Amino acid sequence: MGAGPAGIYAADILDKSEAEVSVDLFERMPAPFGLIRYGVAPDHPRIKGIVTALHKVLDRPGIRLLGNIDYGTDIKLDDLREYYDAVIFATGAMSDRPLEIPGIDLPGSFGAADFVSWYDGHPDVPRTWPLEATSVAVLGVGNVALDVARILAKTADELLSTDIPPNVYEGLKASPVTDVHVFGRRGPAQAKFTPLELRELDHSPNVEVIVYPEDIEFDEGSMAAIRSSKQVDMVVKTLQEWAIRDQGDRPKRLHLHFFHSPTEILGEDRVTGLRTERTELTGDGNVRGTGEFHDWDVQAVYRAVGYLSSPLTEVPFDHGTGTVPNKGGRVLDMDENQVPGVYVTGWIKRGPVGLIGHTKGDAAETIANLLADADSLARPKHDDPDAILAFLTERGVPFTTWEGWGKLDAHERSLGEPQGRERVKVVERDEMVRVSRR
Repeated sequence: MGAGPAGIYAADILDKSEAEVSVDLFERMPAPFGLIRYGVAPDHPRIKGIVTALHKVLDRPGIRLLGNIDYGTDIKLDDLREYYDAVIFATGAMSDRPLEIPGIDLPGSFGAADFVSWYDGHPDVPRTWPLEATSVAVLGVGNVALDVARILAKTADELLSTDIPPNVYEGLKASPVTDVHVFGRRGPAQAKFTPLELRELDHSPNVEVIVYPEDIEFDEGSMAAIRSSKQVDMVVKTLQEWAIRDQGDRPKRLHLHFFHSPTEILGEDRVTGLRTERTELTGDGNVRGTGEFHDWDVQAVYRAVGYLSSPLTEVPFDHGTGTVPNKGGRVLDMDENQVPGVYVTGWIKRGPVGLIGHTKGDAAETIANLLADADSLARPKHDDPDAILAFLTERGVPFTTWEGWGKLDAHERSLGEPQGRERVKVVERDEMVRVSRR
């Protein structure tokens, strides 16, 4: 269940194994590729290039895509058991992790995942976004926080060469934002973004990236992190260089603040500000509050403090970790006994951490354990591969296929061609299904 990178990597490893196996990839969206299509910023074509490798996997005859199928509504675990020896859940994480501070529920306070879904043209979110603020706060210093900050700060015309849908372009073009403030609770050496993602902030001719000299501080724990990681070292050097350079005159400003812990979102009937507490390093790379508070004049706040997976019908779920309990990908019940024939991989297995490539290791472990269990798996009631198609058709599920994705892909490319763009993404689910099934 899930035709994003995690599910496709699992299908790839299974298909390449010595076992006689056929794989059906069920996907809730009418189109495949999951996080790549609906979680990667549109101005990141390098990351989107991963689709090329995933495309080759889905092209294989032993792997079949079945899209536009909602697990828990269109099909359930008991149904799947009748058609398959094993079920692997690779459903990822698309919700925002909560942040418990006063004012978090005020209008103008948003989750980053919701905003990402909007600008990536996810079919299940509203077509408009309230871009009314001139000054915006983004909470968090991971790659998603930088994506959100960059999309908010850039001009819409800078993104017109990407696959953004018309509604997103129009929304961003009307945005009055001039300043975006990104806040990290700890210091530069503890930032979670990658060097490439950080440097991309400075590529826009319209956005001035500002780092404050007083935020460049390190303790022994920070220095140890710098010495032990080339990535951390590169991030720190970039931030140091930006902190000492002269500020330019680009029309928009993206401020990177460290040692500021959000304590309250201010406002009565909507966001009118953000209160942070200044923090200081404790020697081991951690921080403590200083009791010094600062109020920031912002009219919108975006929290980018992590993604969270959603519970799955008939599958155990740990609400604390936001994952399905498992051992090496084998799903465990509340008594820590293995649930026969049910497995997990990707973020639903280990939590939303790491880069896309890390899901390959998850998939390899899960598939190794599935193959080790093969002889003990219960055989399905229906062994005809087309029986599931009859089941879905009888249920009235308008499912899409790999052939259908080819049609949608060609259609999106044809929409982009007159504008000199690679593609223009179709947003409406009904339209995606119509094009895929015609």
